[in-house]
Parts: sequence; structure tokens; C-alpha cells
Amino acid sequence: MEFSDRVKSLPPYIFVELSKKKKQAIKEGRKIIDLGIGDPDKPTPEKILNFIKEATVKPENHQYPIGRGSKIFINSIIEWMKKRFNVTVEENEILVLIGAKDGITHLPLAFVNPGDIVLIPDPGYPGYVSGTLLAGGKPYFMPLLKENNFLPDLKSIPEEIYKKTKIMWLNYPNNPTSAIATYEFYNEAIKYAKKYNFIIAQDAPYCDIYFEKPPISILEIKDGRDNVIEFFSLSKTYNMTGWRVGYAVGGEKIIDGLATVKENMDSGTVSAIQEAAANTLKYCDKEVEEIRQLYKKRAIMCYNGLKNLDYNVIEPKATLYIWSEVPKGFSSMQFATKVLDECDVVLTPGIGFGPSGDKYFRISLTVDDDIMNTAIERLKKLKK
Repeated sequence: MEFSDRVKSLPPYIFVELSKKKKQAIKEGRKIIDLGIGDPDKPTPEKILNFIKEATVKPENHQYPIGRGSKIFINSIIEWMKKRFNVTVEENEILVLIGAKDGITHLPLAFVNPGDIVLIPDPGYPGYVSGTLLAGGKPYFMPLLKENNFLPDLKSIPEEIYKKTKIMWLNYPNNPTSAIATYEFYNEAIKYAKKYNFIIAQDAPYCDIYFEKPPISILEIKDGRDNVIEFFSLSKTYNMTGWRVGYAVGGEKIIDGLATVKENMDSGTVSAIQEAAANTLKYCDKEVEEIRQLYKKRAIMCYNGLKNLDYNVIEPKATLYIWSEVPKGFSSMQFATKVLDECDVVLTPGIGFGPSGDKYFRISLTVDDDIMNTAIERLKKLKK
């Protein structure tokens, strides 16, 4: 029995060897500290759990979800976009998702034909590549370099590439670099999108995990909406990764395309979760601030700890991650393997996010202070 060519086109899981080593170390009884997983360690706030409990007992929430989102959730998204970004959106510009990944991986199926090009940030979230390949598209990688503040150099992309482009993926605040995009950058990107008639898909799950000035939405750029779709998620902002709820906001035609794919793929997001998510957006600003401050404190602690060990660390501006250069003489996989072998600490090698990430490693901030401090202490004994 053969896998399809689409499945065969997917890149191999490059962490397989590191994963085997981790499992073997645990089997041997070693106390491994895992700083590789970007899954919040704190539980979903009690207020949100109460919203979920209340919504699940309502009989009207026990049937198939209908349409592109429940009325209560759509209305709360409209209110939140206005409150958070001062952006006015209409009901037909919103689509509820089973987590942002749902929309990210399905979007190319709506607009990409075999051979079409999708512009993908490097380093970047692997879902941008897998969604492109499953739709038969061709990834074209945009390097995110330190000297350009981890923004793609849009002028360096050849015109013949732009002419074949259907989607440009952006992700700010950025995983893994923690960079934040500017109004000027978004404005420039939209000019290219309009000139060459492609979609800008901006992935924004970390828009409220920031440490200084709040990041802007690409939808704040006037006259850009017809070429833009922005993905939001409650996963990281509210410690709700397991509840699988998010949404997309953007141009009506783009939303229609993604909705058509989803209508043929699934039956929508659980109605009770939509109701709870609506109340979460409306009434949980305090919880968001507490979560934001927690990650800010952890980011400062980890950043200072690595700096004191003479690592070239990128100053964190947002997200749940620290992005740091590996010591000279190592690839990111070599370094991550060495750290696991000598320190019993799991880091994420930057190569997992693309070739431009191979000079870096990522640390997730989803562990308690004492565990992070222990990990930093263990790194002191590393033989560089």
C-alpha cells in the first residue's frame, strides 16, 4: 500500500533522533527538563472553565455547529477587534476555526493550484510548509535575518517569483524569533500583495503575549483587507491549547474560500466552546494580563541567565520563546544533542524551523521559575 504523492512530499520529522535520545534518557531514569514544548504549563483559568461548564449543559449546544460561527462568538470577535485594534469588521469577514492551525493548513487548498508559489518565512512554523505541499504548491523561503530585525526583505524577492505567488505567510509576533512587525513593514507587504494580486496570511496567535508596546494588526492598514487574512487563537493567550478554538478575520472573498474548504472537511467548532470563547474575549482581560506578566517575568529571567553564560541571545519582545545563537562550531542539532547528553535539558534546534534557523536554538518559557533556574544551572557545566 502506497502513500499518496502529497504525503510523500512532506518533509521528514527532523527531530526524530533527538526525540529517541530524550525517550531513552527518561527510560534510564534521568531527570530531563524539557524546554522544547510551546504548550502553556498553567491550567485554563477557572473563570473560563466555568464558562465552558455552563455552556456544555445547554441542549442547544449539543447539536452540529451551524454556519461559519455562532452568533455570540462572531459578535464578541467584532467587539474584541474594535477594542484591541480599533478595527471594524463585518460578520462576513470572520470565520471560526478549530484552532488557528485548522485555518493555516487549509487555506492553501482554497487558493493554491499545483505549481503555484507560497512565500514562507524561514525560520517559520512548519504548518506553512505542510499546508503548501498538501495543496501541491511550491514553497519559496524568505530568510528572517537578525540584521533585518527578523523581517523578510521583500525587495529581494524576484519579480518572477511574485508573479507566481498566491500566498505570503507572515507571523508576528514571531515564533521562533519573538520579533514584532512594524506598521511600515505591513504597509510595504500590502503594496506587493496588491501589485501582484496575492494573499497575505498573517498568523497572530501571540498578539497579546507581548512585553512592552502592544503589537498592531495588519488589518489596521487601510485599504488592505481584500488581500489579507489574519489568524487568531485563544490557545496561548488564555492557556486554552487543548480546547481548540480560534478564528480568522479578513477579506470577504478570502474568508469565503477558506470557509468552502472547511465546510467540506469538518462540521465546525464545538458550539459550547464557541460560547465559552465568546465570554472569554469579553470578560477575561484580567486573566490575559496575568498570563502576559508571567511570560514577561520568565523571559527576563531566562534572557539574563543565558547572557550571564555568554550566549548571544536575542532580546525577547513577545511570545513564549527565547531565541539564541548556538555557540560557534556547532549546528543547531549538534548543540541540542550535546545539551541533552551533558545537561539533561531539551532545547529546540533552530533547523526545525528552516535552514536560516540553523545558527539558533529556541527555549520555551512554559516551565516554572525553579525549573528554568535549574536548567540554566545545568547549562553552566556544558563543555563548549
